[in-house]
Amino acid sequence: MSGNRRNKGNQQKVSRSLVKQGEAAAVKGSGIRKGPKQRKPNQKNLNQKYQEVKYSKQEWKPGNMVYPVPAVLVTVRDRAGNDNIITVAWTGTICTNPPMVYISVRPERHSYHMIKETGEFVINLTTEQLVFAADYCGVKSGREIDKFQELHLTRKAASKVLAPLIGESPVNIECKVTECLELGSHHMFLAEVKAVQISESYLDAKGAFHLEKAKPIVYSHGEYFGLSQVLGTFGYSIRKK
Repeated sequence: MSGNRRNKGNQQKVSRSLVKQGEAAAVKGSGIRKGPKQRKPNQKNLNQKYQEVKYSKQEWKPGNMVYPVPAVLVTVRDRAGNDNIITVAWTGTICTNPPMVYISVRPERHSYHMIKETGEFVINLTTEQLVFAADYCGVKSGREIDKFQELHLTRKAASKVLAPLIGESPVNIECKVTECLELGSHHMFLAEVKAVQISESYLDAKGAFHLEKAKPIVYSHGEYFGLSQVLGTFGYSIRKK
């Protein structure tokens, strides 16, 4: 019995050998060459290529690309007592002590000469309620219409400057110009903050101001956006948990 098993095993080996020889001959006759064994892709190389595609850059010509920006309503008054509202996106804080801000305005704008005459203006922060007014005051000239009357906005007296406040704005920043820098397409008015008016409806029982309840807006590449949610508070990245 053991001899039969050996003979049978030898026969199987011979058969397998013949099959392999036949396969090799068939491949050789067909002109097909066996390639090298397929290697598994290198994960490090794949990650590197993915990062190269994900963070690939395209160079554009120089331009203003710091977005989003606040779109504020700036109120002004000339020496004759005429008021106007202009929408300004080039604005921001430049100093804490003394508190200073800036706005940049094209010299051809109707409000420009008013600011040059009086050296005063008010920055009125905008909200979702004021988004129509913000757009309207940016495209319509005060030479033709009274924007307060046209938009049914409330004209309120400021405490430190002659330019009026917009009652519907949650924050009014009264400013006096300290310097005008003639930069090019825009002239930058540097100004010191003389007073800040806050709407009491956004104060809580402890006197803390909640601007988020007013639903402020920002401007980015020709579009207005609301602020949907809080992503963090100042210093949260290093705060102990």
